[in-house]
Order: sequence, then structure tokens, then C-alpha cells
Amino acid sequence: MRSMRRNRHGFTLLELLVVLGILALLATLVAPKVLGQLGKAKPQVTVQQIGNAKTAINSFKLDTGRYPTTEEGLEILVTKREGAPNMDKWNGPYFERKSLPVDGWGNPLKYRAPAREPGFEFEIFSLGADNAEGGEGENKDIFSWE
Repeated sequence: MRSMRRNRHGFTLLELLVVLGILALLATLVAPKVLGQLGKAKPQVTVQQIGNAKTAINSFKLDTGRYPTTEEGLEILVTKREGAPNMDKWNGPYFERKSLPVDGWGNPLKYRAPAREPGFEFEIFSLGADNAEGGEGENKDIFSWE
């Protein structure tokens, strides 16, 4: 009787180490590029959210004839505030999601009226990644009038 021999195919430890080395090399080359793109996306998302908030504020002004005060903030675009001027003409909520917009880092957008920058009635801004005034790169503040 002839013995049946099975041929086993598999990877040797050396082959597995070579493949892992190649994957590690690829990861070190590709990861910085991907992470760099993610860093650029958050400021772009913030600029878009500020644009959406500007549109909502302008709609509020068309309805009520005024801009929100600093004290009312962006909240008045979501929730009708009884006793505030011209609220009988309020036709909100003015955001599609019926919630306040956040910047690319998940922090609520800030609002001030009048703006610190001369010539602007209001400003909507983000304090950047560090959520503190000033900064450079991702920590740079982003304003609606820029």
C-alpha cells in the first residue's frame, strides 16, 4: 500500500517578516500624507459652517428686521425667544438640522454683534483647534469676515 502524502503549503516565518516589513514601510510613507489632508479638512469644514451660519443670520434679519445681539447669540436662530424684539416675525429654526453648528474640531461657533472688525454688523468665528484666542496653523482663529 502506497502511503498518501499530503503537501502542506504555508508561509515561512521569514516570508511573513518580509511582508510585514513592506507593510510597515508603506505605512510610514502614506500615513503622513493622509494625516496632512485630515488637518486641512477641519479648517475647511469650519469655513463652510461659518458660511451656513451667515446665511441663517441673514434669513433671521430678513424676517425680524434685525441681527441677533451678542447675548442672544446663535441660539436665537434655533429657539424662539419670547420677549425679544420682533419675535412675532420669527420664522425659524434657521438651521436645517435644528441644532447649533460646530467648527471642524467639534466646538460651538461663536457670535458677536457688532463685529470687532470695522464695517461688519456681526461676526461668527471659531477659535481653532486649541479653542483659545490667537494661534497659528490649526490653532488660528477663523472669522466670517475673512
